[in-house]
Amino acid sequence: MRLKLSIALVAVALLAGIALVYIQQAKATDPRSQPVDVSVVVDQGAIVLTDPGRLLFRNEAPGPDYGKVASVSLSDPQGPRRISQLRCERFYTSAGQGLCLADTPGPLPSATLVTLESTMTEVKRVEVAGTPNRAKLSADGRFASWTTFVTGDSYARTGTFSTRTGIMAPEEIDTNIEDIPLRIGGRTHRAEDVNFWGVTFAADGRTFYATVSTGGQTHLVKGDLEAWHAEALRENVECPSLSPDGTRIAFKKRIAQDGARPWREHVLDLATMTETALSETRSVDDQVTWLDNSTVAYSLPDGEIWSASADGSGVPRLLVRHGSSPSVS
Repeated sequence: MRLKLSIALVAVALLAGIALVYIQQAKATDPRSQPVDVSVVVDQGAIVLTDPGRLLFRNEAPGPDYGKVASVSLSDPQGPRRISQLRCERFYTSAGQGLCLADTPGPLPSATLVTLESTMTEVKRVEVAGTPNRAKLSADGRFASWTTFVTGDSYARTGTFSTRTGIMAPEEIDTNIEDIPLRIGGRTHRAEDVNFWGVTFAADGRTFYATVSTGGQTHLVKGDLEAWHAEALRENVECPSLSPDGTRIAFKKRIAQDGARPWREHVLDLATMTETALSETRSVDDQVTWLDNSTVAYSLPDGEIWSASADGSGVPRLLVRHGSSPSVS
């Protein structure tokens, strides 16, 4: 009996030691526990989403403010940044409204969607399954969309992923739009492997564009929120973002199967279906934002926000160090 008790005590002590080492290692690699980058100047002013000419983004400068929503002046994007107390994985602002998609601690991957007023005051909170990936508002701020990565779908193969994409309208919430009737190549398409992500809204309050993946192919789809149907328009289009004038879509196009530079950002003219490759040749894994009708902004995996001309001319320009998930007020 004493031997069993001794063995149990040793096992408990060993597990406690392992847990302590794990916690210490996690803290050591947590950007919030790392030394502050003194080159990042902080403006103590408050973030107000109706302030014009501000670039909103997720702060990725190491230190206690890592992951919080920040903003800089578009006229001086590498200047002082204002930092809020709200921590998000993805953030987007439009028409004085805000949308935050944040990780939720727990045994299973889950996220919290929070809508915000102009003063960054919470309006609504929705718990959703999965790991945060994309978040977007319509130009008038009335419609919101989000995408999370999920696991456990029976059809998912090794190396693939599943998504949950939701749309929040003024009077209703659909946390998974996979049930929308879909047509590909002019024919009704039904399959268990249908996944949507990267929704972007038109100004009419009913039209949206998104990516759908099925059968190993990605497609740009055009959807109708009122008629509730979607039609595939073009293959090899991911994370679409509609221009402010509604005439073009910026998107990432897969150009290689290797993991080094799989995507390149393009712009699609919706009237002619002509593609233009942007001057950015590094792989962009982001749903870009339009700064205006001529310029897009995007984040790179190294934690920097860049901009490029939407007509493919010029060279990319660094906007913000230590940032991701850009949008403009």
